Amino acid sequence: MEACPTGTHDVHNVYAAQCPCRALLELLANKWTALAIGALEAGPMRFGALKQLLAGVSPKVLTQTLRRLEDSGMVARTVYPAVPAHVEYELTALGRSVSEPLRGLRVWVEHHLDDVVGENRDRDLTLLES
Repeated sequence: MEACPTGTHDVHNVYAAQCPCRALLELLANKWTALAIGALEAGPMRFGALKQLLAGVSPKVLTQTLRRLEDSGMVARTVYPAVPAHVEYELTALGRSVSEPLRGLRVWVEHHLDDVVGENRDRDLTLLES
């Protein structure tokens, strides 16, 4: 636990129900957040390129994810004057600081999927779905 620098509460504690840390943890634990941050590690990207890379994400969900990351200060959105407008998204210093632990999680998932699901993937993968 860490003392709250703003003084709004005694300590930051993700286990405490009312701690604002929970909202940040929820944002970072979201699969589309982890994947979007990973995609942006290589540098600025346009919305269409992100959508293509993040196979299966809907435009609505990607927009919501990018807005939440922008609102939290982890992603910067830059609009370049052109017709049509050219918009790029990139990680801020804060976003780059969380990219490393999220990268570790993505790598762990890829390396240990078989250990988790076992031999019968069809049956076992349904257990992982929410």
